[in-house]
Amino acid sequence: MSWNQFAIIFGQLVVYFVNFLILGEHTNPVIERIGETLYSVNPDSDPWTIQTGWRYMFGSEGFVAFAFTILVCFVPESPRYLALTGRDSKALSVLTKINGSKAKEILDDIKNTVSVKSEKLFSFGVMVIFVGVMLSVFQQAVGINAVLYYAPRIFDSMGMGNPMVQTVIMGIVNILFTLVAVFTVEKWGRKPLLIYGSFGMAIGAFGVAAANIFAVHPLVPVISIMVYSAAFMFSWGPICWVLISEIFPNTIRSAAVAIAVAFQWIFNFIVSSTFVPLYNMRAGDMGESFGHVFVYALYGIICVIAAWFVYRLVPETKGKTLEEMSALWKNRKK
Repeated sequence: MSWNQFAIIFGQLVVYFVNFLILGEHTNPVIERIGETLYSVNPDSDPWTIQTGWRYMFGSEGFVAFAFTILVCFVPESPRYLALTGRDSKALSVLTKINGSKAKEILDDIKNTVSVKSEKLFSFGVMVIFVGVMLSVFQQAVGINAVLYYAPRIFDSMGMGNPMVQTVIMGIVNILFTLVAVFTVEKWGRKPLLIYGSFGMAIGAFGVAAANIFAVHPLVPVISIMVYSAAFMFSWGPICWVLISEIFPNTIRSAAVAIAVAFQWIFNFIVSSTFVPLYNMRAGDMGESFGHVFVYALYGIICVIAAWFVYRLVPETKGKTLEEMSALWKNRKK
């Protein structure tokens, strides 16, 4: 799961480079406020990205989408799904490629838990569903996708150098810190990484908020954004997916995972659609800087709450099978 997250972040880095190359010698247009809720492009700035550049950026995705369509045909079915539907020989074949000589033993363990194909969603209590859903909610509510989606604009507003270059640098930092999760998740466990990452993100978010209150060098908010993003990449980015894949008992897993992932996309939409209005809020003498302070302070507070949630309610899944997680939740329900 951590390598999967690494692949996603690597793909984002490739996109940053592609967009940087497409932009070329052009610059981002200057956006000016012309009313409380209206903005306009400064006619003296470069309008190329709005008129033409975005078309090249979207078009470049088509080549990757076509390759994905072809390659996904070669992805094997989950051995648990195959065992669930009575195709034991195919399940054993997939498990042999993954686990070698232990394949038969693992298949037997799987069949012991899939003999009952499914149970009611709350068979193991409400808490297991609540924990899984809240992991998904916090992964988005900490605000990371607002930073990833609007990174060039955020760096541009900080007024320090080429924002596309800084976005590429952030992508490289993200890659390096995702590797931290890859090589430590089985040593340190899931909970410590989530807790440390939550506090790291809080420090970065509060750093950006403070930089918009006090007159500091633009390097301070830029570094704070990098810290915020890096902390997410070794914690909530990959580890949330690891936990969602491990935390649910096998007999409710498919429905529970679907619900948890649905909440991820719901809060992804909420965060990404509210970021710009919150970022542009004005209040009193602070003007637009009020929104800059408010939105990052809000994300910082949510990060602290996320750390408390993990510490108090999330079980450690390191070294446990899905079958052992079933037993854990049954005991908690008693």
